[in-house]
Amino acid sequence: METEREADLLEEEPPQENGVIQSTQGLYSSTSPPASDDEPFSTYFEEKVPIPEDVTQMFSFRKLWAFTGPGFLMSIAYLDPGNIESDLQSGAKAGFKLLWVLLGATIIGLLLQRLAARLGVVTGMHLAEVCNRQYPTVPRIILWLMVELAIIGSDMQEVIGCAIAFNLLSMGRIPLWGGVLITIIDTFVFLFLDKYGLRKLEAFFGFLITTMAVSFGYEYVMVRPDQGELLKGMFLPYCENCDSAQMEQAVGIVGAVIMPHNIYLHSALVKSRQIDRGNKKEVKEANKYYFIESTIALFISFLINVFVVAVFAEAFYDKTNIEVNAKCNASGSPHTDLFPLDNSTLQVDILKGGVVLGCFFGPAALYIWAIGILAAGQSSTMTGTYSGQFVMEGFLNLRWSRFARVLLTRSIAIFPTLLVAIFQDVQHLTGMNDFLNVLQSMQLPFALIPILTFTSLTSIMDDFANGLVWKIGGGVVILVVCAINMYFVVVYVTSLNSVALYVLVALLCIAYLSFVCYLAWQCLIALGVSCLDVSCLGNRVSNNCHAVFIEEQPAYDT
Repeated sequence: METEREADLLEEEPPQENGVIQSTQGLYSSTSPPASDDEPFSTYFEEKVPIPEDVTQMFSFRKLWAFTGPGFLMSIAYLDPGNIESDLQSGAKAGFKLLWVLLGATIIGLLLQRLAARLGVVTGMHLAEVCNRQYPTVPRIILWLMVELAIIGSDMQEVIGCAIAFNLLSMGRIPLWGGVLITIIDTFVFLFLDKYGLRKLEAFFGFLITTMAVSFGYEYVMVRPDQGELLKGMFLPYCENCDSAQMEQAVGIVGAVIMPHNIYLHSALVKSRQIDRGNKKEVKEANKYYFIESTIALFISFLINVFVVAVFAEAFYDKTNIEVNAKCNASGSPHTDLFPLDNSTLQVDILKGGVVLGCFFGPAALYIWAIGILAAGQSSTMTGTYSGQFVMEGFLNLRWSRFARVLLTRSIAIFPTLLVAIFQDVQHLTGMNDFLNVLQSMQLPFALIPILTFTSLTSIMDDFANGLVWKIGGGVVILVVCAINMYFVVVYVTSLNSVALYVLVALLCIAYLSFVCYLAWQCLIALGVSCLDVSCLGNRVSNNCHAVFIEEQPAYDT
């Protein structure tokens, strides 16, 4: 019976009324997991990792090891070149003062990733698949397009980060476009590593994370930051004498850390373990171990980010261009022309960051920095490609061959990146990076609102739906994060100083805010604000409207 019901869900969209998703008894239809042993195709799940049975212990390291993998792949998004650039700019502009913002953003990210993992574990489907089954056609397509934009923006930063690393390692001999082509080729090669086993693929990502930790850790040990100032900046939520540029950098940290496509990615990666979703005890246990693993993974990523912030805070905070120019000239660096002969404060990006490290601490520091950036770019490019596949397959219900899916999802992101690389100088990418950060910030509501909506529904999550604390806390966190990122967008747009662009942005904002309000409306109904349910307005005393969400049947076989 369960298999027949799943087939019906695949073939039929939930009925709609007034643009709202309807089930026969409530607002959302029940979503059951697909049969775990009967999946018609796979991207990442051609094998499932078995979970050892150990009924005698409350906690088992063997089980934790079996669940280890998805959280570390998810954590790579917290270490992509966009995050690294945000870290080094934070250190150079504000010293240690904004470390507490990085800590807070990472904790918020962990709470949001918990929701994503729980959705995948409980339902057996990732967020894009649930959106496909629960939202009407037009909102679903708009949502897919918005998420694809976020993935393209992130992928452009990651691929260009790799290209800059190749440029630094070759002392400028490999141009930006050449680095992009190399990254495209090796990404295709690495993406097929999972043919040799899922655990081997996860081990490879672990190796890349270790490479980043060693590379940036080396820079940290070499610079020897002031530990007292570091701890003060991390645990005292205060920014003394901070100007507008430093406050904007604080907002940029939040935008760089919390990325929309990572919510979709994590909800899919957790499907890679053998879990009997008809057994609530196993589901509860999986949720526990995935949360522990995600906490460990994000703690490691936080330490790596702290390494980068601390290095640039200690060595380059309040440095001027003329000081750096003189030092680079004395060291014989071929990149002296990157720093004009003026007394303005040093502005750094990934390229200049490696150069100034080489000027002040020797060529080894530059090459080790470039290796770390290459590991960050390569790993995040691969996970970004997985995100693209999951999102496209989930929203469009694609049943293509593996190669066709990889080719399409890579092409969507690679072509604009290659065009930028051909026509843009490697030394003038900061403006484009700011634009890409704004683009991703605007897409955050299209991941955060759906994940809170669906994890709050008992018709989807059964006993694992968000409680009152998580509903209120999650709503407040998402509201704050979206508000912070919208401020970042406003600051960027006002800096353009173009009336024509202001008019264009105003028109786009009307459409954008209308769609966000639609998603927020549905989310509020999911959170229990029954007065917003238009299907109940004409019959408030009806038993069907007493509780807005009434399951058609439980999400589990009982």
